Amino acid sequence: MDLEEISEGVLAILQELHEDIRFEAEEKMVDDKILDSFDLVTLVTELGEEFDVDITAKDFVPENFNSVESISQMIARLMEM
Repeated sequence: MDLEEISEGVLAILQELHEDIRFEAEEKMVDDKILDSFDLVTLVTELGEEFDVDITAKDFVPENFNSVESISQMIARLMEM
């Protein structure tokens, strides 16, 4: 699975959370409070199931969740482990 496929999957999950937000244009989803704590918990669960990865406490930092790109890069890194 390449980064583009991961990004498409991440975007699909985010769109399920909030279909009214253009996530591909956002670069500070956590910092700008577009995603709240409940959204993040749901997102981590969905990402884990979709990509068969374990997102641990050390991965749970705003930098990893601020954009589709940063989430996708984290998933790609976790899939390599």
